[in-house]
Amino acid sequence: MATATEKTMGIKGFHCSGCANNLSKSLASLEGVIKAEADFDSAKVKVRFDPERVTEEDLRDQVRATGFEPV
Repeated sequence: MATATEKTMGIKGFHCSGCANNLSKSLASLEGVIKAEADFDSAKVKVRFDPERVTEEDLRDQVRATGFEPV
């Protein structure tokens, strides 16, 4: 396994903490994501992932597929 990478993204579209929880679960479901923590108050998500298995573009695509916009 490659060294894990950590990426923090701003997120547009959170309406409540449930939105953040849904995004965390959605990102965590991607193969190669080790941990995903979205925070409603800061409107950010921190993702730890294996860059050999999932790309930053994959993460952004998953954010969009979940109904939010990465910034």
